[in-house]
Amino acid sequence: MITGELKSQIDKIWNDFWTGGISNPLTVIEQFTYLIFLKQLDDKQILIEKEIALLGSSVKKNIYTEAQASLRWNYFKDKDPEIMFNIFTRPNPELDNITAFDFMKTIGADGGKFSEYMKGATFMIATPKLLDKVVQQIDKLPLDKKDTKGDLYEYMLSKIAEAGTNGQFRTPRHVIRMMVELMQPTKEDTICDPAMGTAGFLVNASQYLHEVHNDWFLDKEFRDHYNAKMFNGIEIDPSMMRIATMNLQLHGIDNPIAINGSALAESNELTNQYSLILANPPFKGALDYDEVEKSLLQTTKTKKTELLFLSLILRMLKLGGRAAVIVPDGVLFGSSTAHKNIRKELVENQQLQGVISMPSGVFKPYAGVSTAILLFTKTNSGGTDNVWFYDMKADGYSLDDKRNLLISEETLTQIFSEPENVLDEVTGKSDIPSILLDWKKLSTQNSELKTQDFADRTQQSFLVPKAEIVANAYDLSINRYKELIYEEVHYDVPKDIITAIKVLDVKRQAAIVELEKLLG
Repeated sequence: MITGELKSQIDKIWNDFWTGGISNPLTVIEQFTYLIFLKQLDDKQILIEKEIALLGSSVKKNIYTEAQASLRWNYFKDKDPEIMFNIFTRPNPELDNITAFDFMKTIGADGGKFSEYMKGATFMIATPKLLDKVVQQIDKLPLDKKDTKGDLYEYMLSKIAEAGTNGQFRTPRHVIRMMVELMQPTKEDTICDPAMGTAGFLVNASQYLHEVHNDWFLDKEFRDHYNAKMFNGIEIDPSMMRIATMNLQLHGIDNPIAINGSALAESNELTNQYSLILANPPFKGALDYDEVEKSLLQTTKTKKTELLFLSLILRMLKLGGRAAVIVPDGVLFGSSTAHKNIRKELVENQQLQGVISMPSGVFKPYAGVSTAILLFTKTNSGGTDNVWFYDMKADGYSLDDKRNLLISEETLTQIFSEPENVLDEVTGKSDIPSILLDWKKLSTQNSELKTQDFADRTQQSFLVPKAEIVANAYDLSINRYKELIYEEVHYDVPKDIITAIKVLDVKRQAAIVELEKLLG
């Protein structure tokens, strides 16, 4: 976990960007990312040189030639701000007219996954003073420590939401962690996020594996799978793709399979590829039919992206593959044919296991839309029996625009590592421990016990049989099935209320008379 000192360092870098004239949060993240990448390239080159000095050679290819020494971090970081700025902005005739920034665009796959998406990247730091400030501060960051550098970048990314701009790119990390815990990634899983954003789902899945199953990394076969095939993502925005691949790289995932393009486009032919999909697809948006891959329209003919993504996820999952997907509430009860068709598909042809209804404040301050998490398995042969509904009322943060943490950071961590021990402590403040424990109980109990333990629909957690859902036109909104207890309120009869008013009126008149006497 990031310490207060490191937070202060990141806060200072962020503030320097803003006071230096870069106010768009995504631009700040991008420029910060480019500089981190340049430092990493030089760090890799230093390791290669040490290996050559020690062993006489290295199997790794040099990143910089001797002639390109002036483009390296350890060279320009000690130069005067003006000289450093020129290295970044003025093409050098002796180096094929490239700058330190241009160099990142030329190394291609040799620089890892991140460098493959450098096309279109722009250097936006406008003054030597700002560049020098940021370089000196990044140089002090502990980027040689795997855990710390990942946390540093996550903290920087969290500022996108704080700034209230482009926050749709960032799903709350505790919600992501809850979804990962519910799905419990396995050793063999091939994980995908078809709307990757900053790669939060993939990063959290990786962290889960390290924390819960660290012993798996002793197995070479698992390490090979982890490093080459386990993590997959699709992202349409090139800027977000660069941020996502850097986030993955800083968390130790050097070779994710990342695809830059629209997941819904004709060019995406991925079918039966993944055993686990974790996603928060775009909520708002509509596409023309001719822009959408035709097979998606066979499940549900619609222009709405949230419905198309569900259709896509079903197509991309392997048989037996699981998914946890955030959807807007409209998907649960929408009355259009397209809405009903996708819900029918999940209930009749696949195995819909759970619907977690989240409070509308979860995505504040940048969106107040009510959302839910759908939990399902691809079977192509049905299997839905009882659907678990959970009425989530609290997530550990205030549900206003401020989104203040209502519990300690330590307790927030314990919610996932030992939910049974903090259940009572966080009652009324966070339902996440209850959600995790109920899901675990549902996964281990036999059907008779489940039906008994989750029969009370006045509670937040209950089961609804498939037949009832079908009878309600596949409506999945929790309010359709939840039972409310109304407390009987007794009121006085009107005659008594009028008598009480008359008594008060007499007292009021007497008070006025007394006041007039006092005033003479």
